[in-house]
This record gives sequence, C-alpha cells and structure tokens, in this order.
Amino acid sequence: MKRYVMSALCATVVLGSSAASAQTPPAQPAPSGPPPPTTFAMFLKAQNNTIKGNLIASAEKMPEQSYAFKPTPEVRSFGELVGHVVDANYGFCSRVKGEASPAAGKSFEKVTAKADLVKGIKDAVAYCDPVYAALTDANVVEMIKVPGPNNTQREIARANQLTFNLAHNNEHYGNIVTYLRLKGLVPPSSEPPPSR
Repeated sequence: MKRYVMSALCATVVLGSSAASAQTPPAQPAPSGPPPPTTFAMFLKAQNNTIKGNLIASAEKMPEQSYAFKPTPEVRSFGELVGHVVDANYGFCSRVKGEASPAAGKSFEKVTAKADLVKGIKDAVAYCDPVYAALTDANVVEMIKVPGPNNTQREIARANQLTFNLAHNNEHYGNIVTYLRLKGLVPPSSEPPPSR
C-alpha cells in the first residue's frame, strides 16, 4: 500500500510540475523587425510587397537565353509565364481603379525579350502599388464594379479582387520557382537573408 501511495504521489508531483511548466512559457527573445500585420488591409499590403519582390527578382535572375525555356512542350515558356503575370496584374488592378488597363490591346505573353519583360513586371506591380497603398480597414470591404459575363457588371468587395490578384501572383510564382530550380537557380524566396 505504501508503494502505491508513494507512486501516486510521485506521479502527481511529476504531472503537476509538467503542467506548471507548460503554463509558463520560456522567455522568448524580443522579435526583430517590424511587428506582423494586424489587420486585413495591412495583411494584403504586406503580401503584395512580398510577392512583387519575388516576381521582379525572378525575372531579373533568369538568364536571357532561358526565357524561351519550357519544362514540357505543353506549358508556357518562362517568358510567357512572366508576361501572363504582367497582363493579369494590369487587369486586376485596373478593375479596382475603375479604369481601362493601360496595357489593353497588348499581350505581354507574346513579348520575348528579357529586358522588356523585366520592365513589364516592374511597371505592372508599380501600377498596382497605389491600389494596395490606399487600402484601409473601412474600404477593403467596399463593393466595386467589375466586368461580369456577357458584358455585364457585377459587384464584389475590393478585397476579393485583390486577394484573387495575390493568389494568382503566388500561384504563378510557384511555377516560376520550378523553372528556376530546373535551371539550377535558387528562387528569391529561398535565398538567405542579407547579412547585416
């Protein structure tokens, strides 16, 4: 009986001390850099800054001769992929601005020169910058009119359009990462941070 009581007492002490230590987290070092975004508008802005940097750096990193590279014949070339992202950014952000795309009538997917596509991606994300910069917690849910099927207009929240833009950019950045890796290049998002 004494052994049973002693075992139960030891188990209680061990479990009690484990529970107490679980409730008191270890001291964490103070975070470095800016605090993480705390609102939906701030989150969208931060996501845009991240993906646009990765897209531009990828376009700059891929050598000119690899812009025609296709992993398989059925998919877009690297250059066509970058051009597609350029076209899409102009399309999404012009709808939020309520104006015609400045690239209307031009397909960047047909552009082949690296210099033109690097400039194209820089210009397209710069065109979107004021759209993201103007986001507030109030206007992120405001309804905007965008083109619908059969030349109609439909209303969606501003955040819906911009979230779709971010998702599209990230989806194709994922493709771009594969193209870079196949060419032996480290994608921008996998590069080590610059030393201080």
